[in-house]
Amino acid sequence: MTTLGIYDIKNQKVSDIELDDRVFNGKINPSLFYDVVRMNSASQRKGTAATKNKALVQGGGAKPWRQKGTGRARAGSRRSPLWRGGGTIFGPMPRDYSFSLPKKVKRAALRAALSLKHQDGKLILLNHFPLEGFKTREVLEVLRRFQVENALIVTDRKNPFLERSARNIPGVKVLHCEGLNLYDILNHKHLILLSPAAEKIQEVLAS
Repeated sequence: MTTLGIYDIKNQKVSDIELDDRVFNGKINPSLFYDVVRMNSASQRKGTAATKNKALVQGGGAKPWRQKGTGRARAGSRRSPLWRGGGTIFGPMPRDYSFSLPKKVKRAALRAALSLKHQDGKLILLNHFPLEGFKTREVLEVLRRFQVENALIVTDRKNPFLERSARNIPGVKVLHCEGLNLYDILNHKHLILLSPAAEKIQEVLAS
């Protein structure tokens, strides 16, 4: 077990928490990062690029000229890919780029990412993040106390005040623990977990 300190928004230590080494201090496998990030990126591709092949090009119902006697090459359709304005050969067509990975692989990648943040000293645990309204300035003050500019804040439940107060800050994102994903963890320099969220994450990933 790994013992980490829990801090309040004034950067004062309030308690300790024991975290499972399998989740927050495990082996880091960069190949897992590559596979899972590629899966996430592929699922976001629209796949709408398309060109018209010979069957989709308009016109070309009649043979341009007779088969023999003109001195020109044989031609059967104006839609031929060899002609200007004709169809495209092997052009892109709408498709689905997404693919899936086993659940064990995705969980192993999340554990490795959490371990990476912990080993790099970029993991911060807060007991809570109280806000009485939509106050971006207060969120900025808390981040300055921890010397953080780019961070992913993970909560245990929906927090409209925090979410709307932080969304105007470049490099800061607020996420519910159920939506935690590898891409957002690696895309932010620091990871800030509320202690209830850390317990929920540990409960899921350690099983």
